[in-house]
Amino acid sequence: MEKERERAKKEHSNDPEEVQREILEKDYMMEMGSVLRTRGPHAIHCLTVVGQIEGHSIAPQNQKTTKYEHVIPQLVAIEEDPDVEGLLVILNTVGGDVEAGLALAELISGITKPSATLVLGGGHSIGIPLAVSARRSFIVPTATMTIHPVRHSGLVLGVPQTMRYFEQMQQRITGFVASHSQISEKRFRQLMMRTGELVMDVGSVVDGATAVKEGLIDELGGLGDALAYLYREIEQKG
Repeated sequence: MEKERERAKKEHSNDPEEVQREILEKDYMMEMGSVLRTRGPHAIHCLTVVGQIEGHSIAPQNQKTTKYEHVIPQLVAIEEDPDVEGLLVILNTVGGDVEAGLALAELISGITKPSATLVLGGGHSIGIPLAVSARRSFIVPTATMTIHPVRHSGLVLGVPQTMRYFEQMQQRITGFVASHSQISEKRFRQLMMRTGELVMDVGSVVDGATAVKEGLIDELGGLGDALAYLYREIEQKG
């Protein structure tokens, strides 16, 4: 980081404000895993969701996490900042806290500016609602998505009310995914409850091409495709 700061100072030695701005942007990127504004034709905020989505409970220190209390203010700032023209969400997540992930997905879907998601590596479990939450979703061919029922770790009371709670949570997720993608609730449940594919679980693993074929993701593509879509949307809106 010190080397990066020295390089910034050399490049902008005649402009102290520019030096300070670049240093702050680099510090923000290292701390939050986000790019405030890209420097292409339009100002795009790049938000990354990686590792486990951490919710109300703190994850073990040896796990890479995305803290939802860090992401929520960023999304509010993106919507309110007139200089930000679009949002790109890059996903490589194993899932995590169901309510936290669903809350973030609802916030992203409520952004009024052009938005896109790009699944790299994996968009598993509660990462699926996040993957479909933007106006347009992209996935690279090598990425995978794991679809499975709601699970809970720790103490569970074996009473009908607990099962009903799981069913309600599962319905919230299924309804959100179906309303923000081209897959039907019936087909999503079929993939969710499939047996024989996962060794120790119920569900399905789909690759990039299959996710597009099933209507879960809009388009097979990479970073350039997602940015090109955002640029087109911004220019049409303007």
